[in-house]
Amino acid sequence: MQTYESEREAVEQLKEARQRMGAELAKVVIGQEEVIEQLIVAVLAGGHCLLTGAPGLAKTLLIKSLSQLFHLKFQRIQFTPDLMPADITGTEILQQTDHERTMTFVRGPIFANMILADEINRTPPKTQAALLEAMQEHHVTAAGISHALSEPFFVFATQNPIEMEGTYPLPEAQLDRFMFNIWVGYLSEDDEVAAVRQTTTTDTEPIEPLFAGDDLVRFHSVVRRVPIAEDVVRYAVRIAAASRPGPDNPLDFVNEWVTWGAGLRASQYMVLGGKARALLYGRAHVTFEDIRALAHPVLRHRVLINYRAEAEGVTTDNLIDRLLKSVKESGK
Repeated sequence: MQTYESEREAVEQLKEARQRMGAELAKVVIGQEEVIEQLIVAVLAGGHCLLTGAPGLAKTLLIKSLSQLFHLKFQRIQFTPDLMPADITGTEILQQTDHERTMTFVRGPIFANMILADEINRTPPKTQAALLEAMQEHHVTAAGISHALSEPFFVFATQNPIEMEGTYPLPEAQLDRFMFNIWVGYLSEDDEVAAVRQTTTTDTEPIEPLFAGDDLVRFHSVVRRVPIAEDVVRYAVRIAAASRPGPDNPLDFVNEWVTWGAGLRASQYMVLGGKARALLYGRAHVTFEDIRALAHPVLRHRVLINYRAEAEGVTTDNLIDRLLKSVKESGK
């Protein structure tokens, strides 16, 4: 059991390391400060992430750099239409010894700390399900035998929002297992100039690891013990509930534009992410602003807008903006 001193030490470590983490990642990734913050919050909270963005926006480089920052074993899996579940989890093979033949389990690439599932929507549902089961249970099963995955364990999956032909979009129930859906957009002109300069020279600095896997396991426990006021929890719950259409919802725009709203996990992840963000900013309590700051990545893949919204040019992010303006902190 951790002592009070060790918890306080972990809080101080995070507070002092916030700027250093950004500086280390800036060695290889230009801009994307909001994306980086959301990724670090997810890592500290122990959550999986879905990254959505056009090709060439350094999503792979960002996740690999994150694994180096936390000194985690990294594995990239390119998802293709012919990828089979055993290609991810591993399989049993027959081995001949001097005296007998035995079945031996050969571990697949999922046996790492940080998995990048590249273009997860390009592989059939059966293979997607194998990965998502591992995300939920933190183990895989082969020939009836369960094999535990390394801890800590994270899955960062990417989706390409264009070229949707020949893809297998994740169902809403499977999307719900991701803590955040992080939108990776284009850089500003100045950041793009800096990125071009940096990536067309030989001057590259290696990322210095600041933590180890054991530190992250400790942080996960500390994050969950961060206190949060009931009013802040209720605020997160009301935001999620307000996204659900129905006769009891007074928000006309939700009833008009939303087919399906966010469930319980949305509230849970806003609160858990809020606790991690509070520690990252050196606070020992969660604020309303922490909840608002994480509402978009938490709700983005949990709120399903209808054809009417799309016809009127309304995006999910537009809808979340209106939710945050409509739901008051006091509940009145």
